[in-house]
Amino acid sequence: MKFCEICGREAECTHHLIFGYSIRKLADQDQLTMDLCNDCHNMGRYRIHDNPVSEKLSKMLGQTKWELDRVAEGMSKEQARKCFIERYGRSWNN
Repeated sequence: MKFCEICGREAECTHHLIFGYSIRKLADQDQLTMDLCNDCHNMGRYRIHDNPVSEKLSKMLGQTKWELDRVAEGMSKEQARKCFIERYGRSWNN
């Protein structure tokens, strides 16, 4: 059983930290996801979707994770940022 990474209830879905258009597939490939319950994801009062601040924080977290993984593989921070922008088309961490 998986648990919601926000509230701790049983997880019912997977949230893509980076989402929209064709980048959702890239987020799947890069494992930039988190397990959430439906309320925290897209149905509750404090859901991530339809909340501009939460959506931006989600993308910032996904980018940070991706860049840290590249740094752990030996890239510099600058190289990781450049590669992220090439892969996802922009940076949310400016």
